[in-house]
Amino acid sequence: MRFPADLASSPAAAFAPAPAELWLEVGAGSFEHAEAFLAVRPEAALIGSEVFENGVASLLSRLVPEGAEQSAPLPGRLRIWDEDARKLIALLPEASLDGLILMFPDPWPKARHARRRFVHPAALSAIARVLRPGAEWRIATDDPTYQAWVEQVMAEQRFFAPAAPADTRPPGWPGTRYEAKARAAGRLPLYWSFRRPG
Repeated sequence: MRFPADLASSPAAAFAPAPAELWLEVGAGSFEHAEAFLAVRPEAALIGSEVFENGVASLLSRLVPEGAEQSAPLPGRLRIWDEDARKLIALLPEASLDGLILMFPDPWPKARHARRRFVHPAALSAIARVLRPGAEWRIATDDPTYQAWVEQVMAEQRFFAPAAPADTRPPGWPGTRYEAKARAAGRLPLYWSFRRPG
């Protein structure tokens, strides 16, 4: 299920048949959101980027029962990128993705760590390059610092159309376990849908 780097120049070739849409989820965690996303978008394929082995192992343990490692069917529309998502984005061709998903990323609250945020002025041109005109970038976070950061960064950029955040999850966005925990703890998530101008 690993997305092969040597197919990055033609990413749809990693799927058979070729999908009508190709999305990238950054920080896929245990891939539960990725699976739910594909369940409601049967025309799409998704590359889930997750560097932590526990998340990938959780996905594989759900897909492959103990003892069925050689015979269990694997989902044809889901691939795993287990390195830094920025490396994959650098390899992908221009306008090759129909969407990008960033759900509840680590807020990196310390100033010396803030540069690691995926929403960052230095990263926007690379992200915009791989998204086709009209493509959607979904962002959700419950962290007030990250919420303010998204508002600031996206207000000062020129690659995506302005978008106001919603305080309820938009239709067609599957929920996540983290989102449920955040709401149970009294934290209010915000949701943005940014579009590449067509």
